[in-house]
Amino acid sequence: MAVSLLVAFAWFASLTGSQLLGHGGAEQAVLPLALVGGWGGARLAAWPLARLMPVPAPPPSRRDFVGLGCVIRTGRVGADFGQAEVRAADGSSAVIQVRQSPEDAAGAGVGLRAGAEALIYDYDEEGEFFWVMPSPTASV
Repeated sequence: MAVSLLVAFAWFASLTGSQLLGHGGAEQAVLPLALVGGWGGARLAAWPLARLMPVPAPPPSRRDFVGLGCVIRTGRVGADFGQAEVRAADGSSAVIQVRQSPEDAAGAGVGLRAGAEALIYDYDEEGEFFWVMPSPTASV
């Protein structure tokens, strides 16, 4: 859209400039002035239109899962293995790679097993997995 506006305003400015300046030897100034006029006109015309456009939502990220609850889907979760199912805010579900630190497993008395509810508390970008702990609401 901006390019179309630029072309339209530059064309109009060159047409107007050539009529105003005539053939008195100032034809070399018409093209640069038309481009500058076209640029300024396009900016002025596009500015109110840009304010009307909705701001797109940020794309979904894996970090969106941090803080959500999940259900363990593998027989166990350890420091090197585990999967869980998590529901996103839009209602969709995803199977994610999860890990439980040995300290969390020892503190809970038992590691997370299939069907257990867990809380996602961090995401490891390097390993592309989520850190989970037993859900505080599951024991209530």
